[in-house]
Amino acid sequence: MHFSDLPLPEAFKQNIKDKGIEFLYPPQNECIEKGLLEGADLLVAIPTASGKTLIAEMAMHAAIARGGMSLYIVPLKALATEKAHEFANKGCAIGVATGDYDQKEARLGANDIVIATSEKVDSLLRNGAPWLSRVSCLVVDEVHLIDDESRGPTLEMVITKLRHATPNMQVIALSATIGNPKELAGWLGADLITSDWRPVDLREGICYRNMIYFNDEEREIPSPAKTEDINLLLDCVADGGQCLVFVSSRRNAEGYAKRAASALKSEHAVLDSIAEKLEAAAETDMGRTLAACVRNGAAFHHAGMNRMQRTLVEEGFRSGFIKSISSTPTLAAGLNLPARRVIIRDYLRYVGGEGMRPIPVREYRQMAGRAGRPHLDPYGEAILIAKSEYAVNDLYEEYVEAPDEEVRSGCGEQGILTAHILSLVATGFARSRDELMEFLEKTFYAHQHTGKRALSRTLNDALSFLTGAEMVTDLSGMLHATEYGELTSRLYIDPRSAEMITAALREDGELTDLALLQLLCMTPDMFTLYVKKNDLAMLEKFFYDHEEEFRTEFSYDEMEEFFRSLKTAMLLSDWMDETGDDTICTRYGVGPGDIHNAVEGIGWLLHASGRLARLFSPEHRNGVEETTLRIRHGIRHELIPLVRIKGIGRVRARRLFTNNITSPEALLTADPAFVGSIVGGKTAESIIRAAKTMKRGRGRRDPLAERMAARNGENEPTEKGQSGQNTGAAEDIATVGTEEGPGAQRSLFSFGGEADE
Repeated sequence: MHFSDLPLPEAFKQNIKDKGIEFLYPPQNECIEKGLLEGADLLVAIPTASGKTLIAEMAMHAAIARGGMSLYIVPLKALATEKAHEFANKGCAIGVATGDYDQKEARLGANDIVIATSEKVDSLLRNGAPWLSRVSCLVVDEVHLIDDESRGPTLEMVITKLRHATPNMQVIALSATIGNPKELAGWLGADLITSDWRPVDLREGICYRNMIYFNDEEREIPSPAKTEDINLLLDCVADGGQCLVFVSSRRNAEGYAKRAASALKSEHAVLDSIAEKLEAAAETDMGRTLAACVRNGAAFHHAGMNRMQRTLVEEGFRSGFIKSISSTPTLAAGLNLPARRVIIRDYLRYVGGEGMRPIPVREYRQMAGRAGRPHLDPYGEAILIAKSEYAVNDLYEEYVEAPDEEVRSGCGEQGILTAHILSLVATGFARSRDELMEFLEKTFYAHQHTGKRALSRTLNDALSFLTGAEMVTDLSGMLHATEYGELTSRLYIDPRSAEMITAALREDGELTDLALLQLLCMTPDMFTLYVKKNDLAMLEKFFYDHEEEFRTEFSYDEMEEFFRSLKTAMLLSDWMDETGDDTICTRYGVGPGDIHNAVEGIGWLLHASGRLARLFSPEHRNGVEETTLRIRHGIRHELIPLVRIKGIGRVRARRLFTNNITSPEALLTADPAFVGSIVGGKTAESIIRAAKTMKRGRGRRDPLAERMAARNGENEPTEKGQSGQNTGAAEDIATVGTEEGPGAQRSLFSFGGEADE
């Protein structure tokens, strides 16, 4: 079918034509025939690079032409930005929603297409964003993530809520890896589009001792290096291609990049330019290592990197100058970085309590699907590296020929469902137990489990918790959210987290910064750091030095959870004490991106704590407010007065304080020329003007309501210590195991496992 013949807006068609696209791919043709442009619901399960995004765009632009609005749900924040760039300049307004979780974001209603994560959409529903009722086309990218342990239940509930609120809304669900597409399509009431067609042929094989075994042939590769992973790279690059190499951990990704850089020894002015930018911004050994690798044409990519580092690596790879990226599986989860050859070196991954386990088939498919650049490569290759000869056939059967795993709902657990039930009551989706049950019967969980008994029991347990916590009242069968329940729902925190926070706020005695941080790190909403064997001595000493401060009691079974929270709180405490990124990364075995993720996560929980303190314990409000400011900017107590001034962050505040400008009053009485010599002339004028405004009682920064964007470097983009954007992805997650052998000395802290992070 010729693209120009479709009944779509001319601006959109011209943009697609300018990209060289004239004819639709076969799966796209089938979608048109099934009513894509007329509002039909479709589940599109086709391989990566087969044109799913254009299918979504056609549906959205058709909906917009009919006077509607479109919502595009992505799994990661980074993908939201990428899709916004991809959708731009096609005749419609694009909005990206990745901000705070307690805002209505009414401004987004002015857009034709809004791109957001499922968590953000859920928060918009809880806060009553008025424009959501105008959405006539919903696109769910990577819909198979419904069975993801961390974000799956939220995605499922968001789809259910939106379909419940707008029954006539068109739903386009996209995925490349679903083992039970008919079942999922049945739940969505959608027509199923499946295909094995790809624009670039994909060849899948197993490599052992420099021999690649494909289904129909064997091919030996040159072996100038000692290891197959490097030989596979050199063979591909010699043929004009690029490689993505997937390994099991960050450390392995960095190690491979160093070996690849040594083997490639590429030289180009563009590589030098990228490397110089990375070096100039490097604050850690990891950053300096990345710059050195990029200079020779290789790079690594993982969630420990900051936004700037990831962006430079991605752009260098897309432009063809970086020949190799070694990555943890996060890169395969959605970022558009195809390559001639994909090497899956590590098909085993450490899982806490289980040791090394094979990766899922779906994960292999996500990686393999990146092979083959449309319009650039004549073919794509996905190569697994076997560890032994007998593994060659096993890997072929277990991955290449194996079907994808089935998508299963994760909404059956009471702990998961409680927060969503609270939001249903607080937003008026359901006003009674019967209405809640009626709603839950529309979920994918209910579609997969025909019996109602288990779901009814889970609902009863959730309601019992919520009424016991006084978040919901049951008056003659009518359910109402209390002020506490409504606030918890709007703040987008787990009710269990809210109960832990309010209990601590109500206790007598001082709540120190450290105690508050550790408490928040124990909540279900906070991702915490690994605890490794070599952390134990440090944690043991810190615990006994500060034992009287902590309010968290724990049993032996909860010891690991406690010390993960303690390690994370220690990192955050160091951040507030203005410890440099390099020192923090070395001390805790993390990357700059991990620091940012921890700061962002705890920042939101502190914001929530401040709101809860207003409601229950006003005497703690100032203390929580100060801790919020300290975390946001990474500062000690003495800098709080300065960072309240618009335009001053951690670095400028410290420079001013060191030069005896310690408060807004001192700034106003100082010689402007002297201030300019410290922070620069234009900045001096700006912050002095802001201090005058603040003194007159206007423009004072509200540390609880102010956007968390200040931590992302928008305030002072060139200042040291501002970390990159959070992807929303939890990567390399493992739990520590236990170790106990003959003669092993047991102490309070004698646990630990060897996760190769």
